[in-house]
Amino acid sequence: MSVNAKETYLNEYENCRLCPRECSARRNDDAKGVCSESSRLMVTRAALHMWEEPCISGDAGSGAVFFAGCPLKCVFCQNYEISRGTFGKEISVERLSEIFLELQDKGANNINLVTPTHYVPHIVRAAETARSNGLNIPFVYNSSGYEKPETLETLRRIVDVFLPDFKYFSSDTAALFSKAPDYPEVAKRAIDKMYEIAGAPSFDPVTGIIQKGVIVRVLVLPSHTNEAIQIIRYLHGRYGDNIYISIMSQYTPLPDILPKGAEYDCLRRSLTKREYDKVLNATLDMGVTNAFFQEGAVNKESFIPPFNLEGV
Repeated sequence: MSVNAKETYLNEYENCRLCPRECSARRNDDAKGVCSESSRLMVTRAALHMWEEPCISGDAGSGAVFFAGCPLKCVFCQNYEISRGTFGKEISVERLSEIFLELQDKGANNINLVTPTHYVPHIVRAAETARSNGLNIPFVYNSSGYEKPETLETLRRIVDVFLPDFKYFSSDTAALFSKAPDYPEVAKRAIDKMYEIAGAPSFDPVTGIIQKGVIVRVLVLPSHTNEAIQIIRYLHGRYGDNIYISIMSQYTPLPDILPKGAEYDCLRRSLTKREYDKVLNATLDMGVTNAFFQEGAVNKESFIPPFNLEGV
């Protein structure tokens, strides 16, 4: 890599504005942004992952690469061990490219970039290198939905499938749980951009694995069923059957990480079957057909992968 190429590649971490927080941290100087990360590329796990939607994991698994840090930092984060930027291994962009190829060699259906927003410049460079070295499976961009269209645009030649959350429809809820009152409007614009880039879903005719498209995840939070229904109604009204909606019941209460205060008490328990059924019934009444539902006891800590630097 030439000096000029290296400088160009790192420029986006100067006065960083990659995410909607636009904190302007000088990440190249080891300053950490709201994401809790500098420009040092920190990865916590790279392994086959079986717990995504069926069209992503399939039988072989999704090649999930978990990045340390997160710009959103929800108070109830299931991956709090890594989202708060206290764990991970520093690797080079060349090593990240090798990891992508190693996951393909292990039979991964795709490369699943988990919480990637604050490392997009690294990821684009690594993905381009991997493609030139024989990577031929889709890239899945698995994020909180709190994204800037300008950052997403840089992924146009890289990402095939977008897998965003749509966490909140209320600015008040977004402010309370993620200190991001702008989340609802930011997520709407972001998903519009994702749909513009990826288009309607397409699947491998043999394996059923998604090759292009958008799947929006809606994690139903306890005592927030009406908000989940609002999100689903919005998504179905705007995109119809041109996207998939994944309605998730797997919220796992982790009381030790929650702030004190009665306003967070609803997060100290699991979602009830009655609450989830209410959301599913409303979804069916809307006429939604392209959706994923969860069955059985999925709100267990065992569904949270071990962050042990596997594959890094």
